[in-house]
Amino acid sequence: MATLRFLTNNFAIPAQTVADLYRYRRQVELLFKWIKQRLRIKSFFGTSENAVKSQIWIAISVYILVAIIKKHLDSKSDLYTILQILSLTLFENALLALLVTRMKSRSDTVYTHNQRNLFDNFTGQQ
Repeated sequence: MATLRFLTNNFAIPAQTVADLYRYRRQVELLFKWIKQRLRIKSFFGTSENAVKSQIWIAISVYILVAIIKKHLDSKSDLYTILQILSLTLFENALLALLVTRMKSRSDTVYTHNQRNLFDNFTGQQ
């Protein structure tokens, strides 16, 4: 079993409490890492508790709605791609299923259509 040493300047609390606080702190750090990666919150628009909570709840709501859309459409695209499609086509009057499939097919062809194959000379293709 590994021995962990935690340094503190608060000698009034027991060692177990210090260890628990570090463990909880790590959980909070992991939560904020998840928020930054999944919810795409880079900075908060306000500094009050209400502003921060509102922004997090809105981002969680959008994340869940996009996950529901992904499941409903049985899409193979990841949530970030669907969110990008929605942000690019926000004011288009089109069915969501068509937007997702249209953007997916565009992304498949855009990169291969205009690029030459490195090995064209070897396969005899022009």
